[in-house]
Amino acid sequence: MKNLHVLLCGIIMLFTCAITAQNTYTVNGESLSLKTEVEGTLSLLWNTIDGEYRYFSKKEDAILELKNTKEGGIYNKEFRKTLEAQTADVAISTSNVDLTLSSLRNFYDSYNGLKDPSFIKTASPLKPVLRLGGFAGITNSNFSENPENSTQLQLGAEVELADRAKLKRHAMVLRLANTFKTSDYNYSAFQTSLNYRFKFVMQPKFDVYVNAKYAAYTNICSETLIDMAGAPEPVLVDTSGANFDFPVSLGLGADIPMGNGFITIFLDDLVALNSDSNGEFPTNLQVGYKLEL
Repeated sequence: MKNLHVLLCGIIMLFTCAITAQNTYTVNGESLSLKTEVEGTLSLLWNTIDGEYRYFSKKEDAILELKNTKEGGIYNKEFRKTLEAQTADVAISTSNVDLTLSSLRNFYDSYNGLKDPSFIKTASPLKPVLRLGGFAGITNSNFSENPENSTQLQLGAEVELADRAKLKRHAMVLRLANTFKTSDYNYSAFQTSLNYRFKFVMQPKFDVYVNAKYAAYTNICSETLIDMAGAPEPVLVDTSGANFDFPVSLGLGADIPMGNGFITIFLDDLVALNSDSNGEFPTNLQVGYKLEL
C-alpha cells in the first residue's frame, strides 16, 4: 500500500510539472492569463477562456487578438489581415494560415526565422494541459455481488493530462472513486484507476469520448452471508480485501465547456473484458466539473 501511495504521488507530480506557464496581459482593457506558444520577434499567445479558444499576436508592446467572426455562414478571417499588418516587413503569405494552434505556430516560426536567422523553431509540438476535477454519482456496483441491485452513492476526483496540439483527441486520466455502503448492502470500495480517453466527437459546445480503464487498485470493505456446513443459518463473513487488476472496462463521457473548465457527464464501467459482472444492467452515472489549469 505504501508503494502505491508513492507511485500515485509521483504520477501527480509529473502531471503537475506538465502545466504550461502562463502570464497575465491586458488587452483592450481585459486582463487575460495567456500561454506563450511561440516567443520571438512575433509571439503567439493563447488560452481557452470561457470554453473558447482565443489567440493573440504580440509584436514589441502591441498585443492584438486574432479573430475569425462569422456572418451569414461565412467566416471573415480577420486574423489574416492582422497578421499581414504585423508581418509586412518580410515577404510571407498568410493565405494558407488557419486559426488553429498548429497552423499559427508554423506561420510564426516561419516569420521569426526570416527576421532572425538565430531563431530556433518551437522544440516540441506537444502542449500538455492539466485538468483537475471532482464528481458525484450513483452506482449499482455491478462487478460485485449486490444481490438486491442496490444503488450506492459515489464520490471521486480525477487528474486529466491532455494536449491541445497534436494529440487533442487523446487524454490520460488518474481517477479516485469511493463507493459508500447502504443500509441494504454492506459494501464499500475505494478505487484508484488509470484510464485512457479518446474523443470521437469534438464540437465547439461539447466533446464526447470513450473511456478505457486499463488498470485499477481497489480496496473493498464488505460482509457477506455465506452458507457454512453444519451451521443452521447463513453466517456473516468479512469478505474485505484489496486487489490490483486490469479490468479493461469501457465507459462513455461528455465534456461541456463552462467557465474555465468543463461540466462532465460520465457513464462508467458499461462493460469489462477482464471483470465478471453480476448480470445486472450497469448504473454508473457521474456528473462533475473539472478545471483546466
